[in-house]
Amino acid sequence: MMRALVADLERRRAAHLYRARRTLDTPQGPEPVVDGRPMLAFCSNDYLGLAADPRVVEALRRGAREYGAGSGAAHLVSGHMAPHQALEQELAAFVGRPRALLFSTDYMANLGVMTALLGRGDTVWEDRLNHASLIDGGLLSRARFHRYPHADLAALARRLGRPTGGRRLIATDGVFSMDGDLAPLTGLVRVAADAGAWLMVDDAHGLGVLGAGGRGTLEQLGLGIDQVPILMGTLGKALGTFGAFVAGTEGLIETLIQQARSYIYTTAPPPALATASRESLRIVQAEPWRRARLLERIAEFRQGAAALGLPLMASATPIQPLLAGSAARALAWSRHLEGQGILVTAIRSPTVPEDRARLRVTLSAAHSAAQVEHLLEALATLPRGGDDDAA
Repeated sequence: MMRALVADLERRRAAHLYRARRTLDTPQGPEPVVDGRPMLAFCSNDYLGLAADPRVVEALRRGAREYGAGSGAAHLVSGHMAPHQALEQELAAFVGRPRALLFSTDYMANLGVMTALLGRGDTVWEDRLNHASLIDGGLLSRARFHRYPHADLAALARRLGRPTGGRRLIATDGVFSMDGDLAPLTGLVRVAADAGAWLMVDDAHGLGVLGAGGRGTLEQLGLGIDQVPILMGTLGKALGTFGAFVAGTEGLIETLIQQARSYIYTTAPPPALATASRESLRIVQAEPWRRARLLERIAEFRQGAAALGLPLMASATPIQPLLAGSAARALAWSRHLEGQGILVTAIRSPTVPEDRARLRVTLSAAHSAAQVEHLLEALATLPRGGDDDAA
C-alpha cells in the first residue's frame, strides 16, 4: 500500500501538481526570511499588515498572562472565557448583528453552519468557485447538493424554480479567494427571496478590507441581516490573528451552539488569541488609512500590470491573479520570480480548474509603492513562451 502512495505522489509531481511547504524564520510581513533566504513576499492574506503589529502581539502576551496558554475545554464545558465572550459581542457590534459565535477556524465555521441547519430532505445551492469549506459543508450536511456556474444568477434561478421540499440555502463566497471578484450579492438576495431560500455569505476575504468601515462585502453593497441572514467572517486574514465567527440572529446563534458539531466537540481557542483579536478589531476601526493605503497599492499594481500587458484577471480586491493557463507555466513563473527574490505562489488544480493555473498575487497595506514597483519590474521579465519552454 505504501508503494502505491509513493507512486501517486510521483504522478502528482510529474503533472506539476506537487506542493511543498516553506518555512518562514520571521513574522509575517512584506520581507520575510523564507527557508533561510530574505524574500519580498506577495502571497500572504495579511491584507492590513496586522499579523505582526506590536500592539496585537502585546495583546496576545497580555491575554496569555491573564488567562493562560490554553482554554482547557470546549466552550460548552468550561472553556468559554471572558475574552471569548467580549470578542463575540464586539464582532456582533462591528458587523451590525445581534450576536456572533466564535469558531476555531473558517473551515469549522462553515461545516458547523451547514451541518447544523441542513439535513436529509433539504437542499443547498453553491457557486462553483466557492471555497472548499463551503463545498465540503454542503456535502457533509447530507442535503441535496447543487453547484451553479460561477456568478450565473439566471442559471441559479432556473434551478431554484424546480420544486424541492425542506429548507433551502444558497451559499457563496463574498470575495472569491482565487479570482478576487465579488459575488453578485444584490442579485442573489433577489433570487433567494423569490425562492424562499436562506442566503449565507462567507466573507473571509472581504471583512476588514471592503466597505467604508471595513465591515466587508455586505457593507460595501448596502446589505443587512434581512437580506443576508447568515454571515461568516474570519480573523486570520485582514485582522491578522486566527479563528472565525458566524453572525446573525439570536435564533441562528443559539441553534449553532446547540447543534453545530464543529463548535460543540472541540476545545475552545486560546483566550489569548481572543484578546489579540479584540485589539486587532479596534485597530481596524481606528485606522482607516490602512484600507486607503491598500487601495492605493491595488491601483498601482493594476495600472502597472495593464501597461505591461500581463494576463491579469478582473479584481478590485487585494487578490490579483495572473492567469498562466497550465500548471507548468504557473510553476515556471513562480520559480522565475523566486530567482529574483520575490515569493508569489503558483495556484494549480484542484484549487482552480486545470487550464486556469495562475500566480495569485496578494497585496497588503504593509507593502510600499517601491515594493510594488519592484514586483512589476520582475513580472516584466516573465517568460511568455509555450508550456514546453516554461517547464
